[in-house]
Amino acid sequence: MRYEPISPEFFIRNRENLRGLLKPNSMVILHANDIYPTNADGTMAFKQNSDLFYLTGVDQEETTLVLMPDAVDPKEREILFVKETSELIAIWEGEKLTKEQARAATGVERIEWSSSLDGFLHRMVPQVEHIYLATNEHLRASVVVETRNARFIKDCQARYPLHRYERLAPLLHRLRITKDKEELKQLQRACDITEAGFRRLLGFIKPGVGEWEIEAELLHEFVRRGSRGFAYAPIIGTGKNACVLHYVENDKICQDGDMVLMDVAAEYAGWASDLTRTVPVNGKFTKRQREVYDSVLRVFHGANDILRPGNTPMEYQKQVIELMERELVHLGLFTAKEAREQGPDKALVKKYFMHGTSHHLGLDVHDVCPPHEPYAEGMVFTIEPGIYIREEGMGVRLENDVVIGKDKNFDLMGKIPIEAGEIEELMNARRS
Repeated sequence: MRYEPISPEFFIRNRENLRGLLKPNSMVILHANDIYPTNADGTMAFKQNSDLFYLTGVDQEETTLVLMPDAVDPKEREILFVKETSELIAIWEGEKLTKEQARAATGVERIEWSSSLDGFLHRMVPQVEHIYLATNEHLRASVVVETRNARFIKDCQARYPLHRYERLAPLLHRLRITKDKEELKQLQRACDITEAGFRRLLGFIKPGVGEWEIEAELLHEFVRRGSRGFAYAPIIGTGKNACVLHYVENDKICQDGDMVLMDVAAEYAGWASDLTRTVPVNGKFTKRQREVYDSVLRVFHGANDILRPGNTPMEYQKQVIELMERELVHLGLFTAKEAREQGPDKALVKKYFMHGTSHHLGLDVHDVCPPHEPYAEGMVFTIEPGIYIREEGMGVRLENDVVIGKDKNFDLMGKIPIEAGEIEELMNARRS
């Protein structure tokens, strides 16, 4: 196996926690994602529905979890439906999970074939009053493709129009916002693989290297260490490209005297890490580059100090903006007088720092959470301030992943070099 097996106890705990949030006489029906087409007979790589994976650990298409906690028959309280293999499937795709394998991996005792799902639902749905179904309710989601869960909602409501339908998403958001010890273990593994990739780059980056070559070095290191690859589309921007927040072309040559911004990280066992580093292409920051870099690093450390239990996302971002404002004045991008006169929207600051500082991290890079939830112990966040000076053709962003702790935060990426002097030393040591 590419990954070390995850204890089924983790998934058993998650399902038990979900049952505690359901209304009496309820049923949960949650489907796997589809395999999406590209062109002709091509398909994209399969990516499991994160909620289904969180509850079962099954990374296979045509999987459905059905929970009915108040069922009279104990054997109907938890059923997992999986795709039955065949000789043809085994030849072309490889064998699918057997019932025994699915039972061992998930802790679900009753495993049935997906082909029997409709018959089970026809008998079970009339026994319940509430049906919980899955929708994508991430605040930044743009849902333009109909999912398997979305199709099922229409079918289920057409077949059983008088049931009371409930939203599953808020319950899973509530559960997934705080990380279990097993999740922290997987997140740390993803961060460790990311560290190995970044350290590999410090001896590789030099003038004349292509952004895509940096991407290739990372992919090699990630995959050889057990990751499936990048946790998200890699951003590798040199010079002015660093000022494009979601630059993913990665097709330019790194020039002597420029910096290269790399927002790149590995996944592991389904969990995501998220790292950003900005380094000098030739191994030595210019005076101006170092000034900007150190300003971003000070904001990074300041943000970590205030990303604490009880603070709220809106208040936190406001406080980080205040930290950033002082640094931008220090860099001469505007004066203290102009800062005082800019108004509450902080337009001058947002010209150079236009994105949020932190987001939840977990099975999804921008992990789900209840809106405006105060920070609490056990949550995992990125910290990623940046300064983008388009008129100077430079951008600097720094990003680590931290676990909010009771007394202080724990940096999952604390071993990854971030100080400018250490970056220069390592880059030049590996070239000599």
